[in-house]
Amino acid sequence: MRAHLALITLIAVATTLSAQQPPQTNTSTLDANGTAHITRVVPVPTTISSEAQASLRRPAGAENRTLAERRTSTDAWQTRAGETSRKAYPVKIESLTIANVPVRNVLPLQDTHPDHVLINVHGGGFNSDSGSFTESIPIANLTHTRVVAVLYRLAPEHPFPAAVDDTIAVYRDLLKTYKPAHIALYGTSAGAILTAEVAVRLKQLNLPLPAALGIFSGMGDFSQNGDSLSLYALRGLTGSISVAGTEPRSTEYTGTTDPKDPVLSPLYADLHGMPPTLFITSGRDILLSGTGILHRAFLRSGDDARLIVFEALPHAFWNDISLPETKEAYGYMADFFSQQLNR
Repeated sequence: MRAHLALITLIAVATTLSAQQPPQTNTSTLDANGTAHITRVVPVPTTISSEAQASLRRPAGAENRTLAERRTSTDAWQTRAGETSRKAYPVKIESLTIANVPVRNVLPLQDTHPDHVLINVHGGGFNSDSGSFTESIPIANLTHTRVVAVLYRLAPEHPFPAAVDDTIAVYRDLLKTYKPAHIALYGTSAGAILTAEVAVRLKQLNLPLPAALGIFSGMGDFSQNGDSLSLYALRGLTGSISVAGTEPRSTEYTGTTDPKDPVLSPLYADLHGMPPTLFITSGRDILLSGTGILHRAFLRSGDDARLIVFEALPHAFWNDISLPETKEAYGYMADFFSQQLNR
């Protein structure tokens, strides 16, 4: 009897240990609808820097936070990360209001292009600020050019088109001082989406377009999800994601606007005549598909559109200043803006 009980105990322990072990094989099964049910064993690649490899080994952070918790956490991180950026890329920062919109006025220590200005619209899912420092400080330093980071109104309190309207108000005001050929507009994530939205709206309003756009990990279609949204979380392959189609589409930002509205979703707009645009994304970016799809839409419209895809890294990896790939990405961004504004 004791031997029998011991055997049962061993089987139970073995089963528990087996359940705790991650899968060691690749599997793929297609159901009747063609939906793939897969497991993949994906090692950390050696094709990226050692720093980037270490970042991929870090687990995902806290999930399922309330909006208030997310904003508090993001603000604290952005302040810390901004100070780190400022040490590496020294600049001066002022708080201003332009056209009744609060902005961060980020000034290089040596402003060699006083007649040029870059406009940054930060990321943060449209409901928080995860980039007004980190997206503007390095670019101001590297381009030796003023960057105006727009602190647009946030969703869900202020859904679309509030952020578009705020950015256009700032742009209109800057046109009083700067020629459009000496202005560039750019952003990451939500800011990348907003960049394309603002460009489409400027065209509708018959306002002169800026000289260049930077769409860094964005998308242009709120009516449907790209493939990468089913594969990756914000941290790439770490963190939980919902099964596609099992949750209602968020309307915090879109509100009651038709998801195919050409400003909200520039994929459905007339994109002919858009300024030269640099698109940047990465191999484990949740918006890899969205960035690539919008890039191709620009190409189909005959626009000067360039795409850079970094290996393996997750969404908006360039917010991590410790990565060599981040320095490389900043270099591409700064060189592109400098070339376009110095024509």
